[in-house]
Amino acid sequence: MEGLTGALGARPDVLAAAVLLDLLLGDPVYRLHPVRLMGASLTALENGLRRIGADGYGGGIVLFVVLAVFWIVVIAFVQLGVAALGAWPAWLSHLFIVYSLLAFGDLFRHVWRVERALERHDLAAARAAIGWLVGRDTDRMDEGACRRAAIESMSEGLPDGYVSAIFWYALLGLPGLIVFKVVSTMDSMVGYKTPRYLRFGWCGARLDDAMNFIPARLSWLLIALSAVVVPQTSPAKALAMGYRQAGLLPSPNSGWPEAAIAGAIRRRLVGPIWRGGQLVTDIWIGDSSDPPVSERADLARATALIVIAGLTAAALAIAALFYLQP
Repeated sequence: MEGLTGALGARPDVLAAAVLLDLLLGDPVYRLHPVRLMGASLTALENGLRRIGADGYGGGIVLFVVLAVFWIVVIAFVQLGVAALGAWPAWLSHLFIVYSLLAFGDLFRHVWRVERALERHDLAAARAAIGWLVGRDTDRMDEGACRRAAIESMSEGLPDGYVSAIFWYALLGLPGLIVFKVVSTMDSMVGYKTPRYLRFGWCGARLDDAMNFIPARLSWLLIALSAVVVPQTSPAKALAMGYRQAGLLPSPNSGWPEAAIAGAIRRRLVGPIWRGGQLVTDIWIGDSSDPPVSERADLARATALIVIAGLTAAALAIAALFYLQP
């Protein structure tokens, strides 16, 4: 039992190295990527459950339990097997798993593809690039709308793809990180409010909300803290807008970092969004006296805030793990 705990427990040195690799190299691309394998196993299990008629709430719960247990057991066997080869192979295997399950560096690479296209005055390329990040009609989007969507994606991705992963890894080690990624994968693949997934995807969607609940609110505070050191940003507005306007968006979590960023950079976000040819929202978040996002400098300030917030979250988790080491 002690060996299993050591193989799967959170390690500050591993987390520090994984954060550095993610920022420098981005998400590794290879056939056996854990998230890709989780997605494939989810699809196979979903098909099996539907064949036996388990396509309602109960089937969605079974999907989560089986996937979570299966992937924790797989990772445990991998780590214990590699540990038999020595301490260094076990450390490197642990590092590669954590590194593969962080999603921070690639987010900025996608976002700045949008900005580079706009700098070339290639709106079609910017729309195509932002289409990789958002699920809305892009053919109506002007330059300002592309930049707003890019900032919204970064803001939402801060807790969803990074702070939450660090939080659950620091709290529960590899099992916590694995369960979070299983839930996140379920939310992205079956967590839709469509006739096919309304009941079957309910478990994944609600668990995703629950696991991101604390990290989303931590992200709000981290963004406000980051605004202290980023020029031309407002910590006070970040706190105020996050607190007042988080509930304006339908997600129980994404409004916290998005409204905080809007307040911090003193610009409004969201605006008219079309999906399937239908106007789904025309709400704005941010101080009504502030202009909408429109310039490269707006995106640059938002990026700086989110990078600093993410690194601060990682530094706090690493420091806590060092302090709690026996």
